[in-house]
Amino acid sequence: MAGIRDILKSIWPIVKRKGKKMSDKKGKDVSGKTGRHLLIQLFLSTLTLSAFTFGGGYVIVTLMKKKFVDEYHWIDEEEMLDLVAIAQSAPGAIAVNGAIVVGFKLAGIAGLLVSVLATVLPPFVILSVISLFYEAFASNEIVALALAGMQAGVGAVIASVVYDMGSGVVKSGDWLGIVLMAVVFVLNYFLNVNVMLLIIACGLLGVVRTLLGSRKGEGGEAS
Repeated sequence: MAGIRDILKSIWPIVKRKGKKMSDKKGKDVSGKTGRHLLIQLFLSTLTLSAFTFGGGYVIVTLMKKKFVDEYHWIDEEEMLDLVAIAQSAPGAIAVNGAIVVGFKLAGIAGLLVSVLATVLPPFVILSVISLFYEAFASNEIVALALAGMQAGVGAVIASVVYDMGSGVVKSGDWLGIVLMAVVFVLNYFLNVNVMLLIIACGLLGVVRTLLGSRKGEGGEAS
């Protein structure tokens, strides 16, 4: 519970930020839809993603981006980048953390609970069934080949979303973000620097940059 409270405190400034209008797949504004309708759609979307996602939490987060940003337009890409960063840096499974921050962003506490339930339900059921027949699954050649094929697909999905989100940073023209993205990649991939240390360092740099920017803005207004 302490971890969830920390996540909610962290995302509050992002949640308060006004985003663009929510629309459905046809581009129609759905911002005024009832909370029940939104929760049902959120539950079904997250349940589907969780049930048919293989390869770990990073995959479901990338598919959340495709579903909620590209298809439903419920969250813009900049907000999704922020939410993914929070999900990755918070303690716990990244798939559940991603469901927490996205669900809370869209529908508050109710959205949080619905998203988490929809995320954990499919693996809970599937793993419970597999555990009953573990020996048969472990020695089945067809299952092994299917999992090997899924790994290739998972790699392609992650690479696609990394390109989409990385190109968004480049197109923003933010030179510090571009340099930071490149430096973090080199440190993690080539030098094997712990990803948590990199996330904390990037977070501190972001805080310092924001504070300096606010002070400059106040100084400009005063003059």
